[in-house]
Amino acid sequence: MTTRTPLRLPSLKLIGIAAIAGIIAGAAAVYIREAGSGNGGAQTASGECAAAKDVAARISPLLKGQVAAMVAADEHRKLTTIAFKGADGKPMTLDNFTGKTVLFNLWATWCVPCREEMPALNALEKELGSDRFQVVPVNIDTGDDEKPKAFLSEIGVDALKLYRDNTIEVFNSLKKKGLAFGLPVTLLIDDKGCLISAMNGPAAWDSEDAKALIKGAVGS
Repeated sequence: MTTRTPLRLPSLKLIGIAAIAGIIAGAAAVYIREAGSGNGGAQTASGECAAAKDVAARISPLLKGQVAAMVAADEHRKLTTIAFKGADGKPMTLDNFTGKTVLFNLWATWCVPCREEMPALNALEKELGSDRFQVVPVNIDTGDDEKPKAFLSEIGVDALKLYRDNTIEVFNSLKKKGLAFGLPVTLLIDDKGCLISAMNGPAAWDSEDAKALIKGAVGS
């Protein structure tokens, strides 16, 4: 079996998909404005999330190219109670990542665009992962952990932990909140757990556009 190495440059296939996603970014904005409830419930904390509004404004010029489909949220809600299982199988929430800017991603092995972007997310984590930033990909395959584990091993993903929700409740929760209508789904969340922006569809996360966006969000 040939092991694929993480991408160092965005794949042409993924760039093409991301470009199409950028075209529908305006439509995605409609979903981001909706509210709802579900896994963890929706938290409104305008005071606590004031900084997220400032970050969203700061990164606005960076939402272009390979990350043009990322849309700034109108409501910078706290999402710290979104629940899933950690790499050790124990329950956890986004509150566990308070203090870090998080790129939160939902993926599945049966989702072809998700499979395409996992090596790029791995490369992003390798280059920019720190005590201030982390990629948090949550797999939503039903069943046990063996299939997603085998897939990540096969493609050489070695910097990302396997977070899981085999109930798919985390996806349904984000759908009710107007943040998800397909896979992959990616949320950019600040160090207080407040939503900055969201994207439906894949992106070349190892591209210079993506790295500039993350650095802008972290403030580095």
